[in-house]
Amino acid sequence: MLVLASPPGGGKTTISREIMRLDPATTISVSATTRAKRPGEVEGQHYYFVDRPEFEKMIEAGDMLEHAMVYNQHLYGTPRAPVEKALEEGRDVLFDIDWQGNRKLAEMAPDDVVSVFLLPPSWDELAHRLHNRAQDSEEEIERRLGKAQDEIAHYKEFDYVIVNNDLQDSIAAVRAILEAERQKRRRLTDLDGFIATLKPGGQ
Repeated sequence: MLVLASPPGGGKTTISREIMRLDPATTISVSATTRAKRPGEVEGQHYYFVDRPEFEKMIEAGDMLEHAMVYNQHLYGTPRAPVEKALEEGRDVLFDIDWQGNRKLAEMAPDDVVSVFLLPPSWDELAHRLHNRAQDSEEEIERRLGKAQDEIAHYKEFDYVIVNNDLQDSIAAVRAILEAERQKRRRLTDLDGFIATLKPGGQ
């Protein structure tokens, strides 16, 4: 499970979708949220948009791997079933979530989670990206900027940190992390069987 997190405008959504496009062995975990749909967002592709009572029912039923309140306003969470299905099929799952979600996933499955935190090249660039998206009101942008420093303060909870100066360089760095983590000995589940064949007459 590969977590990509960043302050708003840090690039986690763009990079996670590009990784998924380039690497057929990965799939992205689609989060559920109680916030309203933004222009251009597609149900089931960007988020599952549910009302608060339905979200709370999913929590009570144990159908969420993790969930958190973001900006003291909206609930976000990871539905359990699609993630477990992808892992059983041998695919790596990308998570576009915040530090709260990463903390909960890491507590639940410390040996399976790899976390990457993306930083903007500067504070001015972060504000510029949020304004350029033209998806949120000025009030919402100011709220996001107000919370960004708090999110950045959690960078030490992540395994890797990338300063997203250049999108293509950042994508390459995340792909390198993903490939290196796949080669860790404890993740090579069929390694003992393969080692047993490395002898005269081995099959």
